[in-house]
Amino acid sequence: MAHIDFSTLDGEHLLTTMQQEAAAHGVSDLHLSPQKSDVRLEWRLHGILLTLASISHPAYVDLLRRVKFLAKLKLNITNIPQDGQYVFAVSSSGLPALSNVEGRVAGDETRNSQPATNRTVNVRVATLPSRFGEALTLRLLDPDRGILPLVKLGFPAEMEKSLKELVEIPNGLILVTGPTGSGKTTTLYALLSTIIGKERNIITLEDPVEYELPGIIQSEIDPDHDFSFATGLRSILRHDPDVILVGETRDLETAQTAVNAALTGHLVLSTLHTNSAVEAIPRFLSMGVSPYTLAPAFRAVLAQRLVRTVTDECKTSGTCDPGAHATYGGQMVLPELLVISPAIQQLILNLSDASAIETQAKKEGFRTMKQWGEVVVSEKRTTKEEVARVTG
Repeated sequence: MAHIDFSTLDGEHLLTTMQQEAAAHGVSDLHLSPQKSDVRLEWRLHGILLTLASISHPAYVDLLRRVKFLAKLKLNITNIPQDGQYVFAVSSSGLPALSNVEGRVAGDETRNSQPATNRTVNVRVATLPSRFGEALTLRLLDPDRGILPLVKLGFPAEMEKSLKELVEIPNGLILVTGPTGSGKTTTLYALLSTIIGKERNIITLEDPVEYELPGIIQSEIDPDHDFSFATGLRSILRHDPDVILVGETRDLETAQTAVNAALTGHLVLSTLHTNSAVEAIPRFLSMGVSPYTLAPAFRAVLAQRLVRTVTDECKTSGTCDPGAHATYGGQMVLPELLVISPAIQQLILNLSDASAIETQAKKEGFRTMKQWGEVVVSEKRTTKEEVARVTG
């Protein structure tokens, strides 16, 4: 792999090189963090933050100004955070692979073996004032990574079948839970893609719209103009939807409106930040949602994390070092699916705690993420250390 010395590049060439390399490797985020004497350049690959290089402050200032210009941010504002976006085209010829990433990157495994096709990547820009200058985060929304079928996300066959059946039902509430960066939006898009074109009016409400999904209506919230998840959801209900995707349930008004919509003939999909599928139930109740409306509305909760997958070379060689970044060449979903049965509905009505709900779910065949982790480790798709990293 050719070596790229980022410290020798000026701002414009530094940005171009970073973008092209990130797109080639499947990187999700680029981070530039000003320090006292230099600026730390990092990227997030397969969920892990890796250090690329240290660059000079003058080169960074040049890069930052260019990013602000592209994202239509105010160049003279440095003391408050700013958000914006821009797009760049991925070069069909590509750039040489990196070799100066700490811990090494499996370049040949991560880079597509076929020549890159012409495509554009949307970049979400966020600046943040810090002690030694503005910190910059670039989130890359690459269509090559964004919309994938369920089978390619790594769901077990039986769970994939259950999920496809769940989104075929005419009404109810389905939640996808997990921390930021756990692939919730990707899974929701995969679910929606299975029902597009099946005589159903599908409308989404997102913050922001991350990927374009043909065949549906995608709407983006705008809090500055009082277009929130709660107000947007009420507006969507006036457009005769069959399926509604609410990007995130953040408050009681959104939660109760989503539940009411699920009870009145709509299929509602949304996300929630909880550590497990079972915890989604007490979280909704703690928001103030009535158990008498939640119990009949709930259909299922899918909780997930992303684990790195072992490269084919490491699988066949039998010399897998779980601590080496080069051992891993991709990511897959590590899920748990809680289907709301009549027995669990009764526990919701009784305001039972999470442990009682999980006990009942396990009687019905529910498996936790850790249990599914044991399965994928036995199949040599990942390592037990990787499962432990994301599940605790």
